[in-house]
Amino acid sequence: MTAKMLRFVTLGRAMPEKRGAELRRHDFDEIYREFRPEEAANQASRCSQCGVPFCQVHCPVHNNIPDWLKLAAEGRLEEAYETSSATNNFPEICGRICPQDRLCEGNCVIEQAGHGTVTIGAIEKFITDTAWEKGWVKPVRPRRERRQSIGIVGAGPAGLAAAEELRRQGYQVTVYDRYDRAGGLLIYGIPAFKLEKEVVQRRAALLVEAGVTFTLNFEVGRDASLEELRRRHDAILIACGVYKARDIQAPGVGLHNIVPALDYLTASNRSSLGDHVPAFASGALDARGKNVVVIGGGDTAMDCVRTAVRQGALSVKCLYRRDRANMPGSQREVAHAEEEGVEFVWLAQPEAFVGGSGNADPYKLTGLRAQRIHLGIADATGRQQPRPIEGSHFHLPADLAIKALGFDPENLPEAMGAPGLELTRWGSVKLDWKRMATNLEGVFAAGDIVRGASLVVWAIRDGRDAAAAIQRYLMAKEAGLSATAAE
Repeated sequence: MTAKMLRFVTLGRAMPEKRGAELRRHDFDEIYREFRPEEAANQASRCSQCGVPFCQVHCPVHNNIPDWLKLAAEGRLEEAYETSSATNNFPEICGRICPQDRLCEGNCVIEQAGHGTVTIGAIEKFITDTAWEKGWVKPVRPRRERRQSIGIVGAGPAGLAAAEELRRQGYQVTVYDRYDRAGGLLIYGIPAFKLEKEVVQRRAALLVEAGVTFTLNFEVGRDASLEELRRRHDAILIACGVYKARDIQAPGVGLHNIVPALDYLTASNRSSLGDHVPAFASGALDARGKNVVVIGGGDTAMDCVRTAVRQGALSVKCLYRRDRANMPGSQREVAHAEEEGVEFVWLAQPEAFVGGSGNADPYKLTGLRAQRIHLGIADATGRQQPRPIEGSHFHLPADLAIKALGFDPENLPEAMGAPGLELTRWGSVKLDWKRMATNLEGVFAAGDIVRGASLVVWAIRDGRDAAAAIQRYLMAKEAGLSATAAE
C-alpha cells in the first residue's frame, strides 16, 4: 500500500533551499488527490463490508460509510451522495478536515489487519465534489412553511447544520454572527490550504437559497441582548463557539510579536480572501523571513506551523511540553508538518520571553528561554503530568511567537446580557443533554460552547441534535397551546 493510497496527498515538500524564499503557491497547497471515477471505485471496493462497521461506529455523525462506499464502488455516485448527506450536512468539508486517522480510517478493519485503510475521507470528498459539479446538491425545500421562528447565535458548523435541519422542517430561521462572513472558524480559523473558502461560502449561499436569513456583523450583547432575541423568536440556539485564547504566564509575555493563534490565522485567512489586514500588511502577523516558534500541540498549533511555512518563514519550530505520543492533535497533521520542514521540540515549555537586546525597539521579541520537561506520574485522568527538569534551560531564537494553547468560553452571561444563563465550572453553557436545553426556557445550545473546543464533525452532530430537540420543543408547545384553547 503506497502513501498515496493511505492518505490525502500533499503536493510538494518544504525544501531547505526554499526556506525564507518566495514559495510558489502550488509547492505547498494541500490538494487532496483528485480521483478519477475508476480510481475512486477501486479504492471504495476495498471496503470489506464487515459485520461490525467500526468506521461508522467511530464517526460522530454515524455516517453510513459502508453503504456509500459500496455505491461509489458500483459507480452509483448520486445515490452515494444522497446516502452520505443523509447524516452529514457538510460531507465535502468533513472529507477535507476530519482527522480520519483518529476516527473512521483509524478504525477501519482493513487498517487494523495491516493492509492499509480505505481512504474514506478522500472518497467522501470525491463523491460530494462530483455532486456539486453535476448539480445534484440542492437547497432544502420544506413541504410546508411553519410560522415559528428560531434565532441561531453563531454561523459556525453547529449553527449552520442546525439552520439547515430546521429549515428542512419549514421553520423560519435567522442566523446571527459577529463576523462579516458565515462559517465561523471554517472561514477564519482553518487555513485555506486545508479547506478552500469557496467550499464554505457555497454552503452558506445554499442556505440563503433555502430561505435562511443571515444577520452578520451582529454581536449579541452589543446589538441586542439575548433576552431581546428571546422575545423576537420562538426558540434560540446558542452555537457561538469558544474564542477566548488561553494565555501563558511567563516573564516577557507582553513583548511585541507574541500573538494568539487565532489572531494569526484570522489575519492570514482574511488576507487570502482579499481583505486588507493592517497587521498582516505591516508584517506583524506575517511570518515571512522570520524565525517562528509555535507553542502548543493541538490541531490549531499544526495550522499555525504549516501556515508559517507557506508564508516563507526562515525557520518554524513547534514547542510542546509533552511527547509525540501524548500530542492531542492529529498525527497525520504532525507528519505533514515534518515533511514540510517544521522542527518539533518535544518535552519542552517556555520559561521566559526575551527581547530588546541590540534592537531599536526594546520591546521586540528576539527569542525565548525554554526548559526541558519529563512526564511524571499519571493523574486521576490517566495522563502523565509534565514536570520541569532543573538546570535544563536552553534558548530558541524567535522573531514571532504564536500561542496555540487552546480556547476557553467567553463569559456569556456578561457578554450577552443574560445573567440567568447557567454555566458549568469550566465556563461552558450548562446543558440538559437529553433535551439540548439550557436552564432558560426555549434556549438551547450546541457545539464548542457546550463541549469545549472540539472537532467540526462533533459540532455538526450537536447542531443536528439541537435542531431535533428544538422541533420537539416547539411541537410540544404548540400542542399544549392547542389543548388549552380547546378546553
